Amino acid sequence: MVAYIIRRLFGAVLTLLIVSMITFGIFYLVPRWAGGTANDLASRYVGRTANPEQVAEAAHGLGLDKPFFVQYWDWLQAIFVGRDFAFGATQAHCPAPCLGYSFIGRNPVLPDILDRLPVTASLAFGAAIIWVIFGVATGVVSALKRGSIFDRAAMGIALGGVSLPIFWTGLVSLVIFSYTLHWTKPGGAYTPIEQNPGEWAYSLLLPWITLALLFSAAYARLTRAGMLETMGEDYIRTARAKGLRERTVVTKHGLRAALTPIATIFGLDVGLLMGGAVLTESTFSLPGIGKYAIDAINANDMPKVMGFVIFAAGFVVIANLIVDVVYAVIDPRVRLA
Repeated sequence: MVAYIIRRLFGAVLTLLIVSMITFGIFYLVPRWAGGTANDLASRYVGRTANPEQVAEAAHGLGLDKPFFVQYWDWLQAIFVGRDFAFGATQAHCPAPCLGYSFIGRNPVLPDILDRLPVTASLAFGAAIIWVIFGVATGVVSALKRGSIFDRAAMGIALGGVSLPIFWTGLVSLVIFSYTLHWTKPGGAYTPIEQNPGEWAYSLLLPWITLALLFSAAYARLTRAGMLETMGEDYIRTARAKGLRERTVVTKHGLRAALTPIATIFGLDVGLLMGGAVLTESTFSLPGIGKYAIDAINANDMPKVMGFVIFAAGFVVIANLIVDVVYAVIDPRVRLA
């Protein structure tokens, strides 16, 4: 088991290195393919009144005139030891771990992301609890009542939930429940949990339900398919032949086997959302990591965008690593393979 974890850790580090190199390459090469130069990039950060000498000095101080691999090494090294930047006579320091430095806001990227992390974490984990409970429960009941009115209605609603985009359901929910019925808080009215836990939950209620609708629909369909396959296995018939109660057969033998792929997808989904629920946070104007990325893109602040991409990729890789380890504990055949 230890050897398996070490292999997965090595693979996770290698994956992050590859992702970081590809991401850095995109931000480095695409402007140059469009005909941009180091001075063109530096001109965004020195103001319109700067003369060509000041622009060239800024490009050199920011390291924009260096070759690709030199810039990438400087960025990678800054994660561990930090980095200094020069804006003419002004010096700036980005302490380790430095995922980037915003030349527009004149501040490191990572502290901004960490400040917004509690909002994204609250959204992700709150919605995850709702979609797992309702999705799995709906899938189990639909499988046990296959072909019934409940099964057809639940799968029809699940198909609609999977098909409808989150920005559409979010906007419709805001119009109906916030601005018409006034049952929930409008978008942007977020309250931190340390200020008032009740108001915190109330401000996230509609985003939780909207996001959970999308994921619970997929989990319901997946759980139903897994339960239908599992309940037809020979060991299920053997358990019933032994005289076990139907509840024991369903929960201990049927559901346990059907939940293995659910656990895998759940870890990846939560990791993906922790990297930023971009559409949900933008729709409900939540000050999370996803909204931070959208604002950075609109401001053309590339260091912030790249820092967000690397941070989100890190969450996905970590979630994948945890899922692999948990899956190996559940099923020894995985680590033996």
